[in-house]
Amino acid sequence: MLLGLDVSTSITGATVLDNDGKIVYCEAWDMRNKNKFPTLLTKAGFIKNMLWEMEDRFGIDEVYIEQSLSRFRPGFSSAKTLLTLSKFNGIVSWLCYDIYEVEPEYLSVTPARKACGITVKRGENAKEIVLNFLLDNEDGFSVEYTKHGNPKPGSYDRADSIIIARAGRKCRVEKSSES
Repeated sequence: MLLGLDVSTSITGATVLDNDGKIVYCEAWDMRNKNKFPTLLTKAGFIKNMLWEMEDRFGIDEVYIEQSLSRFRPGFSSAKTLLTLSKFNGIVSWLCYDIYEVEPEYLSVTPARKACGITVKRGENAKEIVLNFLLDNEDGFSVEYTKHGNPKPGSYDRADSIIIARAGRKCRVEKSSES
């Protein structure tokens, strides 16, 4: 089984694909409650429990993680936010290695989208394009909306985890056909 993760300190998306590429699990792990998750380590403890649950339910043998942003871009995340996200990504990566005994592979978001057949032009809302692509092309993927018509929190994280899982599977298939 293959696990695709979109790691974030607020909501982490997780998708498990079976050996045929069928989605058997796709959820958003919500850690926005500051009372329940006051620190990075309490969030890591929650993720650890969820990763163990994935192991118990599915027997994970491959892990793909969206590579965290590596450079500061004005108008986007601050340097402090990027540092925290990278730190958390490292913690989650170690947890995956420790629990599943496999080294996670990291995929950049743009090539992962491209591998899934999604192109985003400059100025377009990438999150919306990915969400709409999955709604149109992924059986069983659905989104709940707020009363204002916006996707509920976690929808984009689930979508991104599917893209990472699908791109990871495609990379694996291509590597094995080259051998």
